[in-house]
Amino acid sequence: MTQALYTPPLRPPEPRGLCTDCGVSRMADAKACGRACQFIQPDYSGQELRLHGRTRDYQMADEAHFGVFRRMLRARLSPAKDGAQWTGIATTLGERLLADGKVDAVLAVAPDPEDRWKPKPVIVTRAEDMAQCRGMRMGYSPLIALMEEVAARGFKRIALIGIPCQVYALRALEAEFGLEKLYVIGTPCSDNTTTENFHDFLKLLDPAPETISYLEFRADFRVELRFDDGRQRLVPFLSLPISKLPRDFFPLTCRTCVDYTNALSDLTVGYMGGEGEQWLIVRNERGEELVDLLGEVLVTAEPGSKGKRAPHVAAFIKNVELAAGGLPLRSMPNWVRPLVSFLQPRIGPKGLEFARTRLEMKAAETVIHLRREEPAKLKNMVPAHVWKLLESYGIFPRQGERK
Repeated sequence: MTQALYTPPLRPPEPRGLCTDCGVSRMADAKACGRACQFIQPDYSGQELRLHGRTRDYQMADEAHFGVFRRMLRARLSPAKDGAQWTGIATTLGERLLADGKVDAVLAVAPDPEDRWKPKPVIVTRAEDMAQCRGMRMGYSPLIALMEEVAARGFKRIALIGIPCQVYALRALEAEFGLEKLYVIGTPCSDNTTTENFHDFLKLLDPAPETISYLEFRADFRVELRFDDGRQRLVPFLSLPISKLPRDFFPLTCRTCVDYTNALSDLTVGYMGGEGEQWLIVRNERGEELVDLLGEVLVTAEPGSKGKRAPHVAAFIKNVELAAGGLPLRSMPNWVRPLVSFLQPRIGPKGLEFARTRLEMKAAETVIHLRREEPAKLKNMVPAHVWKLLESYGIFPRQGERK
């Protein structure tokens, strides 16, 4: 292979209903979507048993929320990697796997040469080239379509850094690719949209959106923006122009995702439970191996947890129910916004409680939107752990909504 970052020619996607273009519909056997898609008939408990040796234990704290895990860590790299979204844990893992000869290639996303926000699926074969995959992209990336090229080149040991819909598809088809070893580094994902929609959002945030080089939704209820000239802005969530976005800005797939924490990965690398640092969920023995690869440059601590999520989730559910029914929502008066924005990071949920808050919000959003837009899909799409999160809010499966 002469190219360090390689993307083979890809087929156009087959038309699908609920679809995030994970790449399966671009493969020669496009009908594999029926076996691989998390939006058709997912089997999380079966896959968890196969990958982690057991299913979620609802008697164990947090497994209903975050999936099967051995341990969770608050973590950062020291020193942090330049250009990383946080400190560079995910891409450094890919770098170490290649440098140590543990894998032949890493499947990840890099920025499209013509648009730094657009994700481009790539096969990486040199450790030093993982740096080009740092940073956040927004949009759909047919990452799993690269598995055909992996097979054609005879690669048997690979790693994948991907979001939940990509990871679920890979796990569902994993046995068909004849791999000898597979490492899956998952990142949490929710509320994705098209790259074109994301550019419209950037235009609402700043008069010079083309100069924004970094965007992150942080756990302190603010969005961090960085610019090409070195400037930085923090925008409170309540000041975001969400009301100006079109109704379909976030597609139904992302409003009804049931796997925010990437439960079928070996190691989840995110931020929600990190209180300003990264948050690692080590799920199995291979996940432990990945953490060990980072050695002394990984600084860890026990994740904290503060605050109470219930009132925030209940208020969110009420608003989503109103919005889903097409009723007008009352905007918060402008004079109140600065006060609430000041209080949120001080008295709102933090650490693992912030993560639990977000998971319960996503669970409610999934059920509410499916009931309104695709009620027939509830029975197959919504796994047991989602219903478990909603019990305390009085949301239970109706007749025909659960297997």
